[in-house]
Amino acid sequence: MDTLRLKALLGAGCFSLALIGAVHAGGLERGGYNIDLLFDPAPVAGELSGTYVMPDRKLKNVVDAQTGNGLPGGGNLNGRPNSADETESYFVPRVGFKASIGQQIDCMADYSQPWGAHTNPGSNWAGANSNIETKINSDNYAATCSYKFDVGKGQLRFIGGVFYQEVDGFKERLVQDTTIFPFPINTLSGVGRLDLAGNGVGWRIGTAYEIPEIALRASLVYNSAVDLGEITGTLDLSQVPGQPTTPLNVFGTQSMPQSVEFKLQSGIAPGWLAFGSVKWVDWSQLGIVSFCSTAIKAAGLSCAYGGPGFLTSLDLLYRDGWTISGGIGHKFNEQWSGAATLTWDRGTTTGLSSLTDTWTVAAGVSYTPSKNIEVRFGGAVGILTSGSVGPENDPQGFPHGTDVSYNFGNDLVTALSTSVKIKW
Repeated sequence: MDTLRLKALLGAGCFSLALIGAVHAGGLERGGYNIDLLFDPAPVAGELSGTYVMPDRKLKNVVDAQTGNGLPGGGNLNGRPNSADETESYFVPRVGFKASIGQQIDCMADYSQPWGAHTNPGSNWAGANSNIETKINSDNYAATCSYKFDVGKGQLRFIGGVFYQEVDGFKERLVQDTTIFPFPINTLSGVGRLDLAGNGVGWRIGTAYEIPEIALRASLVYNSAVDLGEITGTLDLSQVPGQPTTPLNVFGTQSMPQSVEFKLQSGIAPGWLAFGSVKWVDWSQLGIVSFCSTAIKAAGLSCAYGGPGFLTSLDLLYRDGWTISGGIGHKFNEQWSGAATLTWDRGTTTGLSSLTDTWTVAAGVSYTPSKNIEVRFGGAVGILTSGSVGPENDPQGFPHGTDVSYNFGNDLVTALSTSVKIKW
């Protein structure tokens, strides 16, 4: 293959994989981790990309399962609508810069938003005692380098890097239906809100083997868990009758998951490239995330579900995630190339969320008006598979999800993506 064809094919393969990585996946995954820019053959390259994802999950046959007027029931909500639109659209940005140092070292710095979630069914549905709105945000700042040397017909790379991660978010739910009470209590909303934030440092290590003449690249990268340390925040129950009128300071502990990803691509014919990937994410470590009053820290106590000072929890009970994708890239002419990808993402739900399996088809084109500029456009459409939500026990036997039950059918997710890469 000539050099021009090789660069077009490498660009098509990386583009399609980057696009599908940002489409609605299991757990709290948004953009995930991506170091494809590190492999760009240009001595210096910068890239700016963004993906807009539009999931359309609809909840049906909702039943309020805790109908008592006192806590924790909060009132009978079964007179409210028994359906809701759960998901919100979101944007996933990524910025990266790569530079070669001599012939053997490449380094990359990038900003991304690997994790996130936003569900917003609102207060006017029968499951408002479980969720009104939940949002998780993340910011990831990373530096990654590789050292390469000749082995056989190609080059072997050793990859290493570190990243600093910030995670924050909130959850609102109806703690008490105040409409059943007389004035002035019914002027309170009855909504409780949990705000939280944490940060930590992770690292990555990996290896890759490349044979440029046939556009072959095989890479295996491990990303460590990120211990968020002591997650701090507040629990605001000031709108709930009989509860404290000032926010309570809370704390908890949690790590964001470790992951392993294997990617493979190779030229298969003049102008054609095949590629694929397999990724495992340790989402099962996000089970029941407990939050307790900071007052117990004076006694040297840690936060445990149902233990001293326990106030609330985020009930996730995720299982590990698997993502498998494969696709084809093709060079149409000296300026245009394209790619298409099919991806299966195993849902992480064990019965407490709507994060079931996802099947997605993505396609995109790459336009190179000059050797220094590359512009990419793409889109994706997928199916969020059906399922149901109801009571589940955690490994210690504590019941969760006892406040609401519902089901959902096969729903649609779509996405649009674009990026600009400049090379020197």
